[in-house]
Amino acid sequence: MQYEDRVDALVAPKGALEMLSQDEISRMSEDSGSLHELFRRCALAIMNCGSDTDDAEAVMKEFNDFEINIIQQERGVKLELKNAPGSAFVDGKMISSVREMLFSVLRDIIFTYHEYHLARNLENASSDKITNVVFELLRNANVFRRIQSPDMVVCWGGHSIARHEYDYTKRVGHELGLRELNICTGCGPGAMKGPMKGAAIAHSKQRIHNGVYLGLTEPGIIAAESPNPIVNQLVIMPDIEKRLEAFVRTGHGIVVFPGGAGTAEEILYILGILLHPKNADVPFPLVFTGPKESANYFEQIHAFIGDVLGEAAQQKYRIIIDDEVEVARAMKQGLEEVRHYRKAHHDAFYYNWKLHIPEEFQHPFEPTHENMLGLNLNFNQDTHLLAADLRRAFSSIVAGNVKAQGVAYIKEHGPFHIHGDKLILEKLDALLQAFVAQQRMKLPGSEYIPCYKVITN
Repeated sequence: MQYEDRVDALVAPKGALEMLSQDEISRMSEDSGSLHELFRRCALAIMNCGSDTDDAEAVMKEFNDFEINIIQQERGVKLELKNAPGSAFVDGKMISSVREMLFSVLRDIIFTYHEYHLARNLENASSDKITNVVFELLRNANVFRRIQSPDMVVCWGGHSIARHEYDYTKRVGHELGLRELNICTGCGPGAMKGPMKGAAIAHSKQRIHNGVYLGLTEPGIIAAESPNPIVNQLVIMPDIEKRLEAFVRTGHGIVVFPGGAGTAEEILYILGILLHPKNADVPFPLVFTGPKESANYFEQIHAFIGDVLGEAAQQKYRIIIDDEVEVARAMKQGLEEVRHYRKAHHDAFYYNWKLHIPEEFQHPFEPTHENMLGLNLNFNQDTHLLAADLRRAFSSIVAGNVKAQGVAYIKEHGPFHIHGDKLILEKLDALLQAFVAQQRMKLPGSEYIPCYKVITN
């Protein structure tokens, strides 16, 4: 079926954000520069859902004539679109899920600008202050629900995965959905879409009409990982650190599927937190899983964790291969432990206040050559601190791989140089080479040019 390549439209919100102040509109107008461009790029990513590319700059070049403006009317606000991607429309009418997510972007950018950039100075903020900011951003997006028992499973994994791995993520999502569990992912394709798709079918079987498919993203990654259409709650967090904190604060357990540098970053993030002494007794079910063809992938991950972070880190998760039913049962059992713990400690089910997240995992890390040289990738520190700097290294690689700003930086300044303990770097280099060989750094068919150099001599 053929669709128009470009569409002009006037789009009204549905059920939310129907009114904006004149001040908010002026800040989001074309004259406001960077804020309007941020909104434009995120809006284009939303309307380009289903794209088969993770090249953010290529998307921006293809639709360089796309325009979006806010129109304030007596009866509320509308968005004026010019040269929008035709795939977001059916017979000239915007698809409902796209329209909902488009106004979620507007909502989150406005609120973040108000609360995060204007009203607060978070550069030297305490851990508690940042945690409260994450709470307020999620509350503003109406994420929180009053529930009787923990039911939100976060699913992590790569956007660039093989078909058999994608099919397996759907099977796991289906088993989770049959057990009346909800799904939260990074909202993109691949391992982020599969669990939602499987759970949606299972929820239909169970006659669950209010299933939650929560997508958490951030401006730097959204163009490379456009939200999939199953997402029914979308939140744009200000940066990757707050996105990661939102995952572990709203989620009650995590399932990790195969992935690349971004998945390694997520693994190091949660392990670093769970390794902190203050979290020794906090239950947080964590399962690594994939089809039998991906067993070697998790052997590599498990060996890397053992070599670098030690056996204590390996004990924080369970690896289950090619058994979606066992994954769902293990997660269900783990969530029951979470329920007992939260009740005993009078902690909320909708937000994990008790989990301690050190500031090293919260403050934004800007991927530059200078900052990369400042990473302490050595054994002469607490394990959770080593995990924090390893997380930053992988985060920088993600930026250099797919984030528009990071890709542009690498083109101008060359690849990042990663220094540190020789053993750590040898293990890191081996893992990264495996990701490249398995085409986990970019979508299949895309030539991968490394954005990093591991300096082992």
